[in-house]
Amino acid sequence: MSGVAAAFLCSSSNSRATVYDRLKHMLPKLALRGQAGIGVAAFMNKEGIRYARALEPSCDSVRIEYDEQDPKFRPHVAIAHIRSRCRETSDGGEVQPIHHNAGISRHLAISLDGALVNARELREELLAQGYRLGGNTDAELLLKWIERSCERDYWRHGLPVSYVNVLRDVDDRIDGAISALLLDGEGTLVAYRNRCGLRPLETMQTDDGFLLFASENCAFAGLEGKTQQVLPGHIKYVDGKTGGCVDRSVSNRRHKAKLCAYESLYLGNPKTSVEGQSHFETRYNIGVALGGLVAQRLQGEPGSPLTIVSSMPHAGGPYADGLFASLAEYGLLAQRREVVATQFLQRTLIGTPSQRKSRIAQKYRVSGPSLAKTTIIIADEALIRGDTSQAVTNMLLAAGAKAVHWAIGSPPILAPNYYGMGIDTLDELAFWQIWKRLPPEQRTQSLRFHKMEPQVLKIIESRIAASINAATITYLPFPLLVSLLPGSQDGVDLSPFTFEMPTPAGQRRANENLHELVADLPYSESIPA
Repeated sequence: MSGVAAAFLCSSSNSRATVYDRLKHMLPKLALRGQAGIGVAAFMNKEGIRYARALEPSCDSVRIEYDEQDPKFRPHVAIAHIRSRCRETSDGGEVQPIHHNAGISRHLAISLDGALVNARELREELLAQGYRLGGNTDAELLLKWIERSCERDYWRHGLPVSYVNVLRDVDDRIDGAISALLLDGEGTLVAYRNRCGLRPLETMQTDDGFLLFASENCAFAGLEGKTQQVLPGHIKYVDGKTGGCVDRSVSNRRHKAKLCAYESLYLGNPKTSVEGQSHFETRYNIGVALGGLVAQRLQGEPGSPLTIVSSMPHAGGPYADGLFASLAEYGLLAQRREVVATQFLQRTLIGTPSQRKSRIAQKYRVSGPSLAKTTIIIADEALIRGDTSQAVTNMLLAAGAKAVHWAIGSPPILAPNYYGMGIDTLDELAFWQIWKRLPPEQRTQSLRFHKMEPQVLKIIESRIAASINAATITYLPFPLLVSLLPGSQDGVDLSPFTFEMPTPAGQRRANENLHELVADLPYSESIPA
């Protein structure tokens, strides 16, 4: 989970704005993609590449340290990386947001959004060839592969690098979800999106002479110009000397983007649009659909002095808005207000169990007036492990709530995610924790995943609700989700709910994980085809 952005000032521009100005415009709009730091690499002719850090992003502003330290440094190109805290180095320090190898003969820097599924194999191959790796990040690994191709085919022969050929070689070797920005020692900028297209990458040619790149098109709000996607399996190359820009395929065949469902449900800014539909619209419409399902459950339960519809910050707001509007149509009176507040912006999805437990305990608190004898409906985009929802449920019950109901804007999360979301195993998921305790027949039936019978889904809902001390949990049925997401079903990666991974290495790894989990089942409970 991270974001990337870049700005290139074209030679024909007469704008008084700088590339730093454009980064400071874009980065706050990408704040939901990561809160653990921003790194910047910038290039100026005769000065080379310099590195800077920026203050942690907010919804309003970002300050880049070189602005004040050296006003004479006015680069024509800069890349930035906004990241989540995903892992730490062996000495406990944070991993650099921008990865670069300054000690080699040609200087390269990279910012990356996504993950390499076959990182272990790529790393072992490099080590066997005598290459050294200083850390354990996918950014360093991808950069080392790019350097390997540059050195082998171009640098040692004194030839100019063909990034089309270099990244074609890379695209053939990697499995995963990659959107990356590369800056070299001559001020050349390369934007690359690998062939599976899981992670978005957008570009804008502004009317005032900038070429911009960002993980989401919301970053361009307020600017005038022409926008488009960097297509899967393509690079956009901007020559640092001439400013010439070309778009080239680096894949052997044409690929359609299969955008990760988490982008629409959770990761993306609500103002970002996909296929002409904003994430806010998608989430609001899901909330409306959830409202009808929740109303059916609550209409048969004893009344409460006050029913409150709330959300889990910071992505749950549109879901709660739609759910609240829908309840009114079903004649259920409720109040829409937030009862959960956060102490800091950083998300708690990624990290070790102990790290996550500590952050969850520190992050959430009860907000607003007394909750005594209230019924609370919490709208959230997904229930992954259940530890956050359990902590929030207990917190609200301790504050006097009579009951806490959860409305989840997706089907059960039943598959790992190796593509940047930090969900690496099955047994950490709430679905599989409950699955292990189901009777054999229900376990077998639930292995049909998104095609399981409704009554089995209801059993799983009720047991997960009990495990987090909630009164009920209502999941969005899979067919409803498909109908509400923008675009066609084949343009969205639905693997969190179907177990059908978007890449070969991802599928092999998930199958191995699943077979380990069900290894003790009798033959009659084998995995369905």
